[in-house]
Amino acid sequence: MNRSPAEVTAAGPAVVIDCASTVIQVGALDPAGAHRWARSELEAGLGLFCCLEELHIEPRAVESWIFCAGPGSILGVRTAAVALRAWQVLRPSMIYSYLSLALVAESGAAEDRPVIADARRDSWHVFTREGGLRREPASNLKGPFVTPGEFRHWSPLPEGTRMVPYDLTTLVPAVWGVPILSPCAEPDAFLHEDPSYVTWTPRIHRAPES
Repeated sequence: MNRSPAEVTAAGPAVVIDCASTVIQVGALDPAGAHRWARSELEAGLGLFCCLEELHIEPRAVESWIFCAGPGSILGVRTAAVALRAWQVLRPSMIYSYLSLALVAESGAAEDRPVIADARRDSWHVFTREGGLRREPASNLKGPFVTPGEFRHWSPLPEGTRMVPYDLTTLVPAVWGVPILSPCAEPDAFLHEDPSYVTWTPRIHRAPES
């Protein structure tokens, strides 16, 4: 069952990690609302730890983590996921995940417009509060849309797209009572479908027949 940030922090402080955008964001969430935040524009492998150090967070002391599973930077999200898995070995703790585009939509920043992010290969992630998250070819998109300004995009933005700040210091308080967090036993980047692999059958190399 999904839970809200308020419910997760009711039992004690929690730490939110978001590496989905070009800005790494970490927050120490307090049940009373006295949150502390750190941001870094370094790559995720450095920025995440710089933020934790700035906030004086010792991973082995954290009881609850809140983790952005994407969509966004796959490298950033997976860097955070690997760190969380390692910290679970040191001390098992509760982990909850959320979707970046759902965070924007549920905060009210999108004004009920679909929230989009580049999914590469001329396709886009699309989130609506009514339909959830899906992936659409660029040719299917008809605006208006909203997209997080700190997200990279490789294709031109669809017509009628407006950028909004992806700033957790305002987005998280706006969804404080909204159940957008899912229990997450094995942190990883969000995928629309599981990857499929082609089985390779080894064969002895033979000279071509003449």
